[in-house]
Amino acid sequence: MKDKEKFEGFKQNLIENNEAAYGAEIRSTYGSDAVDASNQKIKGMSKEQWQYAERLSEQINQTLKEAFELGNPAGDLAQRVCEMHREWLCIYWKEGMYSKEAHCALADSYVADERFTAYYDRFGKGCTRFLRDAIRIYCGA
Repeated sequence: MKDKEKFEGFKQNLIENNEAAYGAEIRSTYGSDAVDASNQKIKGMSKEQWQYAERLSEQINQTLKEAFELGNPAGDLAQRVCEMHREWLCIYWKEGMYSKEAHCALADSYVADERFTAYYDRFGKGCTRFLRDAIRIYCGA
């Protein structure tokens, strides 16, 4: 099997696993059109695009940890996290789906959903709320 075929299989497996674990939930929350469009974006990604998204995710997490330690959601570092987070979302969201309102709603869901809270609070208790607050500032909410 060639690398390209392996990568295509990897992406398809990722989509199928996500659908099995969260499909009903995300489809009821965001709608099937949005989920299908996101899946299509993933299917269309090159290996380089995928690697870029992965590096960006790592940068977001590292910078968020540093910004959280500084404690200022309005600070330059926290606002840089929000810009990177917006860029990361746009990699996966269908064209035109991003809005400041959608970004804020997603940040609110991070605080409301214990799975997201556990993910971001691994950098420190309260980090998820810090990120939400920073995104609200970033979006002018």
